[in-house]
Amino acid sequence: MNANEALITKFYTAFQNKDVATMQECYSDQATFSDEAFVNLNAKEVRAMWAMLIKGGKDMRVEFKDISADELGGKAHWDAYYTFSATGRKVLNQIDASFIIENGKIVKHTDHFDFYTWSKQSLGLTGLLLGWTSFLKNKVRKQASAKLAAYMAKE
Repeated sequence: MNANEALITKFYTAFQNKDVATMQECYSDQATFSDEAFVNLNAKEVRAMWAMLIKGGKDMRVEFKDISADELGGKAHWDAYYTFSATGRKVLNQIDASFIIENGKIVKHTDHFDFYTWSKQSLGLTGLLLGWTSFLKNKVRKQASAKLAAYMAKE
């Protein structure tokens, strides 16, 4: 296992253990993060996002596999099992992650998942009918951004 594979493994092991501090220290102070819900977060925001998701995800369980990396970065697959708080619906989110790593820290983290699949699970009929639209994706992004801003203001 090379150093970047070890860093990614450390990150997801900490995630499994709900160890927010260790997850946060894996990121550079110049880090960015994006996924289907949270877009273009800076290092402070991504650190807060993980804290918010772990504290709010009481039944969250994470599994990871297929970690590979070279001297520039790496990738992994991870699955998140949780109850979506807004609807109480069970979700299995299957996510492919990519990382750019410099000096032993994550500088860019991008997660990709199928938004339509996620929205059908988490939002039910609304997701089934509208999950393929940019309208619903933008609404979810706006809500995620507002939730993160409120969390950061409180912490």
